Amino acid sequence: MKTWPGILLFVLLTGACREPRNTRNAPAGDLTEIPIKYAKGFTASRDAAGIVYLTVSGPWPEAARPFRYALLPPGTEPDSLPDPVTYDALVRLPVKRVVLTSTTHIPALESLGEAEKLAGFPGLDYISSPLTRSRIEAGAVVELGANEQLNTEKVLELGPDLLVGFGVSEAPRSYRPLQDAGIPVVYNGDWMEQSPLGKAEWIKFFGLLLGKQAEAQRLFGEIEASYLLARDLAAGAAVSPKVISGALYRDIWYLPAGESWAATFLQDAHTSYLWGDTPGTGSLSLSLEAVLERGSEADFWVAPSQYTSYDELRAANAHYEQFRAFRERTVYTYARSKGPGGGLLYFELGPARPDWVLQDLIFYLHPGLMPDYEPVFFKPLE
Repeated sequence: MKTWPGILLFVLLTGACREPRNTRNAPAGDLTEIPIKYAKGFTASRDAAGIVYLTVSGPWPEAARPFRYALLPPGTEPDSLPDPVTYDALVRLPVKRVVLTSTTHIPALESLGEAEKLAGFPGLDYISSPLTRSRIEAGAVVELGANEQLNTEKVLELGPDLLVGFGVSEAPRSYRPLQDAGIPVVYNGDWMEQSPLGKAEWIKFFGLLLGKQAEAQRLFGEIEASYLLARDLAAGAAVSPKVISGALYRDIWYLPAGESWAATFLQDAHTSYLWGDTPGTGSLSLSLEAVLERGSEADFWVAPSQYTSYDELRAANAHYEQFRAFRERTVYTYARSKGPGGGLLYFELGPARPDWVLQDLIFYLHPGLMPDYEPVFFKPLE
């Protein structure tokens, strides 16, 4: 999703879900399950007619029900499906014009060779990809406002074949007029995954929507192999350095809980993340004193929020100088890797390429282990 520097606070509320809209027919006979290895948020299967049945189980925290979609290949009509069932959308393939609503969706579209299908996006400035930025500058992608207040009139003018949406605590109300007009809205829950490979596996979700399942399987296989190779390399390192993360925001130090996406990277990089034993997949909220007590002598400090330089850290709070990582200049940030509009590459591309994130961390946290590697997201503080 579009992500700004600073603290990410997700509201964990159960939203009122709109009732499914399309009562058609369910699959009959044998179904072939589409293999999903790490992702927990979606499943898919295909019947003998080539119709794909896609279920997104958790598009936002505590979603009251799963969302079900039928993807219809060319020449297939909804009436050809047997037995009645309720779908949230029927998507006719091939999809030629699509509206996306999260920067995390952009890499999947591009890697599948379908960048030209992006017709509109809410918040174009946040997109960092050079390929899609060139299309924006050429006027090929329409600005659609903001996801929470999507400009529905412009979307209706575009007439896309599909809108891939997301919600934080419920379905955005701005999607309802589009559904009423017959535009299929399919929810993506990649941001809910806590496994790095689970997030990346959502490329298979896009492969199904774009009729490129084989390409998506191949691409994910390459990412998986690259990630596991890097993890194995790190596991052979002689030391497991102590690491802290996060920074203060209004006197509260936010840092990843031990079961979170960010903490998993540090674990797989063969480090001793000092809060790696804490439960939870979100953020911990600690005092400066608590972080100093445990982490003042940590070897490295990774992802200090939005800060890009030691001067910025010092100006924000002089107590940061008490950390060994500050004094010895071993602080590494993703905030220096920005797109032309200020969007952070880490939040746009990182979920799709966890192997690059892990390799970045290994490069810095195990000096000499990957001497010829060039980091993609993380850089030393200036």
